[in-house]
Amino acid sequence: MSGELSKIAEDSARGGFFLIFGSIIAEIISAIASIIVVRFLGPELYGQYVLALVAPQILFLFADLGISQGLIKFSASLRTTGETEQIPHLIKCGMLFRALIGFIIFIVNFALADYFATVVLNRPEIGPYIRIASSSIIFQVIFQTVTSAFVGLDKTEYNAFITNIHAVAKAIISVALVLFGLNVAGAVIGHVASYLIASIAGVSVLFFLMKKHFKTEENGDFTHNLRTLMGYGMPLYASLLLTGFVLPYQNLVLGIFTSDVVVAYFKAVTNFVTLITVLSIPITTALLPAFSKLNMTSNGKTKDFFKLANKYTSMLIVPTAVVIMIFSNEIVRIIYGAEFQHASTFLSLYCPLYFLVGIGYLTLTSLFNGLGETRIVFKTTLINFSILLILTPLLTQVYGAPGLIIAFLMSNTIGTSYGAYIAKSKFKIEFATKPILKIYLVSIIAGIPAILLLQFSTMHELINVAVGGFSYLFTYATLIPLAEVVTFSEIEKATEIVQKIKLLKDVIKPLMKYQKTILGARCKIHVLRKNNQQTTGF
Repeated sequence: MSGELSKIAEDSARGGFFLIFGSIIAEIISAIASIIVVRFLGPELYGQYVLALVAPQILFLFADLGISQGLIKFSASLRTTGETEQIPHLIKCGMLFRALIGFIIFIVNFALADYFATVVLNRPEIGPYIRIASSSIIFQVIFQTVTSAFVGLDKTEYNAFITNIHAVAKAIISVALVLFGLNVAGAVIGHVASYLIASIAGVSVLFFLMKKHFKTEENGDFTHNLRTLMGYGMPLYASLLLTGFVLPYQNLVLGIFTSDVVVAYFKAVTNFVTLITVLSIPITTALLPAFSKLNMTSNGKTKDFFKLANKYTSMLIVPTAVVIMIFSNEIVRIIYGAEFQHASTFLSLYCPLYFLVGIGYLTLTSLFNGLGETRIVFKTTLINFSILLILTPLLTQVYGAPGLIIAFLMSNTIGTSYGAYIAKSKFKIEFATKPILKIYLVSIIAGIPAILLLQFSTMHELINVAVGGFSYLFTYATLIPLAEVVTFSEIEKATEIVQKIKLLKDVIKPLMKYQKTILGARCKIHVLRKNNQQTTGF
């Protein structure tokens, strides 16, 4: 790996670590709070809570206009070229413009709350809840803009900080209000208040950060800065708009064709699948500045970095999806209780989405965005969304939630395949096909001990998951070097990168050492076998 690629990899590893670490802590806190809220509300009231957020979530999508991704892109590229004096003006411009748009959308949502409840969702009783939830749009806009600025500035530790403030605030307020008997209203108020608190904290930290590192007396051209951000981000925003519309659209379709209970089951599944999302979103977010930097310096190295990034993303995501599928029944019972048992089927059906990671499901978007090819991202997303838009109501009406999930899988498979084709044909991008195929094979084989355990064990579900999960991790970590998915030099470089992240090295270093031992033993066996063949003549 060249010096430049090493530096980019180190920055991405550092950024990805803080994003993943912060997201994991936030998701653990949110998961605990969600479990408590779900258990006290029950499936029906929890379904109402989910539907109360549909309208604000959909309208919130119209408050970005490409600003967030523009901030990430240009904050990273301007730091690379040394033009840091422009960064504060871009951030201020993006913040003010998005806050204005958010306020306008809040007014629209607040005024039409009863219409959404009565006409669209056919549930007039949730109108007041939608009205309360509408105010979250303003604070969510500020929160998202701040987090985008932190990522572009390579200050992802602050991103993790305010993400956890949001999670803690939501957990404390939502749980407290639900326990005090406010039920759905309490959960919605907690949702709004958490964004308010996190946005205040985020703006405060960002203000002092810019004041310390980016001193400039010049006033930026607001119109020029806005045109710069939107010029890059608008094609990308169009794709993000379609992507962001998916989950609210799915909840809306479920609300029309199924009951509040089924809506709650599906939401419970998507809540838990965020375990994979916790790993995937930080990876893709951290890769965008990396590809942007490579594009500003040397295009020839982009292919090598993509191949490496896609391979290691697959190594992380594919086994995670397999483990969740194996223990789906136990996971649902442990977390949500027997009332949600039927949701385990939905969880098993949903996880194969992440098997697409091998053909770039989580990395192609960052590649295209980093290269400035946002129109390709839009075309890919449009293909995905068009298929989803048509198939979702058709399959949901016939098969319920499983039909909705199948429609989701089909649309993503076609969309990702198109993106992979464009990457290979237009940019000559290569996938590490052989190692990735080995990753899929090893991920499946590593699950055999866990599956056998579930077949014969009479232990408690929690013990089965703990023991089975450890056996899976041990088997997977052993088979990966034996199958030559990673090389000795790759492990050495990964260890060197991890060493520079204090909070990560103590956790990863033993694993790296174990895999180096396996590789060393394998090499010795190979040498002995070769020498024996030369001696015996066979």
